[in-house]
Amino acid sequence: MSATRDQGFPRRRLLRTAAAGAVAAGAVAAGAAAPASAAAPAAGPADATADGVTFRWFGTSGWRIDIGARTVLVDPYLTRFPTGLFTKPFNANTPLTTNEDLVTGHVGSPELVLVTHSHWDHFSDVPFIAATTTAQIVGTETTYHLLRAYGVDPARIIVVKGGEVLDFGGYAVQAVAARHSRNAAHGYFAPGTLHGTAVPPRPETIADLPEGDTLAFHVSVDGGPSAFFMGASDFSERDTAGLRPDVAMIAPPTSTSTRTYVPRLLTALGCPRTVVPVHWDNFETSLTEPPRRDPAVDWDAFLRQVGTASPQSRVVVPEYLTPYRFV
Repeated sequence: MSATRDQGFPRRRLLRTAAAGAVAAGAVAAGAAAPASAAAPAAGPADATADGVTFRWFGTSGWRIDIGARTVLVDPYLTRFPTGLFTKPFNANTPLTTNEDLVTGHVGSPELVLVTHSHWDHFSDVPFIAATTTAQIVGTETTYHLLRAYGVDPARIIVVKGGEVLDFGGYAVQAVAARHSRNAAHGYFAPGTLHGTAVPPRPETIADLPEGDTLAFHVSVDGGPSAFFMGASDFSERDTAGLRPDVAMIAPPTSTSTRTYVPRLLTALGCPRTVVPVHWDNFETSLTEPPRRDPAVDWDAFLRQVGTASPQSRVVVPEYLTPYRFV
């Protein structure tokens, strides 16, 4: 992959509007473009009213969900340090780092952190969040062992495999067994899992963070919307079928290695009313800049496939750190 020039979207093609208030009720054809409707942007958790659910995109597959005064995070990766992935050469020995002020300024006071898998662009800010908040962390056994390496109390780590439906009083989280994205050679970076009882060495570089199996999460708010969150562009059809979320945060493919990925996924999810693409951006650029597209994503093909498989779905392309209400 290469990102040597601005990979922004033509405004006529994909509209991204921060309009105050709730999302409009009328659907927009997926193949045409997707206006993104948002609540008025602000920085703190007071954005979410007692009867509202607000979603903010952190880039990559990261989200902050405010359910009234309660906050849930999904794959909160905000530091976005360079590894050469988009500019070449890629350096798998890039040291792990966290911009503590940046992370603290955006995550609020989370009570729960959901981790889809343990690659650096999903996990590397999580140990700092665990050290500076009282949040519980939900993830795979590999995520558990990595957090233990950082000294996180095991009582705060909830290990799931997929199929668990966890009740948090006011909302529920269903862990969904999923799969990691595939490259053109049908493989992917840093496969591997951690097992056993021994605490591993503290990770120092991105190569020290294996994938560790991949999850998706279905979050259902009592009396509010349900949302499906992916961390990679592949899935388990059997485990996903029947979830029926109101909004689906799905990752567009970066290769054609997974056969009929988009149609099968949308069919399994019951053709959700709103589709929000995630993990399509260059995640080594600052969150203060507009999102830049990963050039490996074929947007025309993605929109065409969504429009064909689920013509009633509206595609909402999010902006960084902008609060949205999907109703």
